[in-house]
Amino acid sequence: MSLSDESGALDYQRARETTMAAPAAVAERASGLSRGILAALGLTALLALAIIGIGRHGDPAPQLQLSLILGATFGFVIQRSRFCFLCIWRDWLDRRDPRGLLGIVTALAVGITGYTLIFGAWLPDPSGTRLPPTAHIGPVSLALVLAGLAFGAGMALSGSCLSAHLYRLGEGSPTAPFALLGAVGGFILGFQSWNGLYLWTIAGAPVPWLPRHLGYGGALATSLAVLAALAWLLLRKGSLPARPEPPRDPLVAVFRQRWPAWLGGLLVGLIGVAAYLRVSPLGVTAEIGSRSRQLAGAFELLPSRLEGLDSFRGCATVIRDTVLTPNGLFIAGLVAAALIAALAAGEFKPRRPTGGQALRGLSGGLLLGWGTVLGLGCTVGTLLSGISAGALSGWVFAAALGIGATATLKLGRWAGWPL
Repeated sequence: MSLSDESGALDYQRARETTMAAPAAVAERASGLSRGILAALGLTALLALAIIGIGRHGDPAPQLQLSLILGATFGFVIQRSRFCFLCIWRDWLDRRDPRGLLGIVTALAVGITGYTLIFGAWLPDPSGTRLPPTAHIGPVSLALVLAGLAFGAGMALSGSCLSAHLYRLGEGSPTAPFALLGAVGGFILGFQSWNGLYLWTIAGAPVPWLPRHLGYGGALATSLAVLAALAWLLLRKGSLPARPEPPRDPLVAVFRQRWPAWLGGLLVGLIGVAAYLRVSPLGVTAEIGSRSRQLAGAFELLPSRLEGLDSFRGCATVIRDTVLTPNGLFIAGLVAAALIAALAAGEFKPRRPTGGQALRGLSGGLLLGWGTVLGLGCTVGTLLSGISAGALSGWVFAAALGIGATATLKLGRWAGWPL
């Protein structure tokens, strides 16, 4: 047998083995998808029972049920579309991949349009002193800039923002529990430093609301023009990777393959509008902040008075006596639905945390919690809900957050940290 004949025989043998192994691999993937969907259906049934159970608690039940449903929808969407602000920003910094940022632009465009329609019905004249009820419109001060810088640094250190840590908790992330625990400590530090910063820079800070100065039409046109310019810049400066071939099986497309960023952004924007219309602005830190404040009070770590904190709009940290709260159920639904999505996709992979992961989670979470208190919310509340509401504070927080995350990533990588 010649050398070429022997090579051809080997190639034929490898091809034959690959062909024989292909059905087994397909069958294994199909079996994994079936197990994941069965687990998802089981957890969905438990979620439905929880919703029915809440319906027996009296008058607040409809709001609690809707919060749980919205939280579950939000959790499923951000897990399937990888709607993590740090991941999106890191994709841009490292590979100039603009898809995630375009997803955020899409969410903001939908949110701004939806909020404007709601505002026009609730507050026809925006030129007065009143602000739309419960909308995340906060003061613009040096404290807001510090909050954004700290939050961005916390994202880079811990690996995610708070909303992403919650959905990654459903994926079995080894870092997320430590980051959320660190955030509780950060909230307590934020409460302790609030009075000094409030008297120094927050108390007299302006609360700019774009519709008050530009009218609804002007604010909508200006905001959409800014977003369109950002999208154009991202497409011009970015590098779009090759588009993968879409799967033919709809179950694979929904439960196994990552959703496009634009689809995730579209759905996040719609969920944000629905949440504001029916319950409260989208946010994930009110319950964590309230329980942290309650814990700080129990251990006498809370100032006797928090000057002006409860008068601001945003992710409120008011101590509540009830066990079930709308934001608490929103978070519970988020984590449960993220677990459902991760199980169906085969992405539930709990691992034993290393010492480095625990340390980065705690330290990053500390900065996340502190930044949330001073910024009156996080990437979901202050940034997404704030910009959707026409608040200048949302844009300022976003810019400071980007600077803080970028500086921390560059400094950490220079120092050899696994960021």
